[in-house]
Amino acid sequence: MTGDVTNLRQFRKRQARTAKEKHAEQNRLTFGRTKAEKSVTKALNEKTAKTLDHGRLDRAGDDGAPDRNKP
Repeated sequence: MTGDVTNLRQFRKRQARTAKEKHAEQNRLTFGRTKAEKSVTKALNEKTAKTLDHGRLDRAGDDGAPDRNKP
């Protein structure tokens, strides 16, 4: 009837490590996007904005008010 001898210090450390890992996993799910995912999103947004700006018409002096000098 001999049981395995367990070192309580090691047991506590192992338990703390698993609790920290569980907490870290929850944080990754809640907040996490990798740096690569963030940079891809940023690049796509910049490309879309640049494409949209290329199609924009710029009119000099057009402030939205009607021109009163034209008949």
